[in-house]
Amino acid sequence: MQHDLFNRAFTCLQTSDTDTKLTLVAELRQAWELGKLSCWLDLSSVESIATPGHPEKPELVSALLVEKRKLSTPEGRAALIHSLAHIEFNAINLALDAVYRFRDMPEAYYGDWLKVAAEEAYHFALLRDHLRTLGFQYGDFTAHNGLWEMAVVTDHDPLVRMALVPRVLEARGLDVTPAIRQKLASSGDRAAADILEIIHRDEIGHVAIGNRWYAFLCNQRGLEPIATFRQLLREYNAPKLRGPLHTEARLAAGFTEDEMIMLEDIVSQG
Repeated sequence: MQHDLFNRAFTCLQTSDTDTKLTLVAELRQAWELGKLSCWLDLSSVESIATPGHPEKPELVSALLVEKRKLSTPEGRAALIHSLAHIEFNAINLALDAVYRFRDMPEAYYGDWLKVAAEEAYHFALLRDHLRTLGFQYGDFTAHNGLWEMAVVTDHDPLVRMALVPRVLEARGLDVTPAIRQKLASSGDRAAADILEIIHRDEIGHVAIGNRWYAFLCNQRGLEPIATFRQLLREYNAPKLRGPLHTEARLAAGFTEDEMIMLEDIVSQG
């Protein structure tokens, strides 16, 4: 059995079978919690990963080509649940990559992102299992790879990763999940709405972890967080921030009042 955290994380990351990946993530988190893994600085080369391990299906297509169906139909609800499950599957890989890729971080950083990986795996399993109750499987609809594309763009620097993945992409989930949850409840899918309530609660913690390590890295490098964030949004052509922002959830996730003013200003500028 490997006792090196980074090799174990890489194995999980590259695993394609969903059930095996879920098992390996749980085992990795448990091994870390039991103190069985070493995270001494590893100077071996870190591989750039164009595509992490994922099953043959769903077929990955342009975001513009992903099926969009009405929630008033069973297929429409299933397609939405499928898209959410795919986001959570990608989020497992993103959390594992944050562990594997960035070697010179405090131990608490790795514990945080292993926790995220385990919770994203739980979310994926909830959504996949619910999808099965609707008569569908994960892989029955198309999906896109937009989340991982941002992982590739930010794979050279943990500060850029923390800025643009948790604080932009995952934080967007805080804004939109309550409305999606309400739509599913209104359509009669109470079970799906309950799952999204769990996801929303946990994602506040995940964004908080991103905020914590973004602030840590800015402080370590003597950078002003708000000005740096604005610069990174421009430099990396990050996805456009859209309103309305869920202020309460974002504040709970560690965004400061000044950052919320900045975000509202960006949204108002279109």
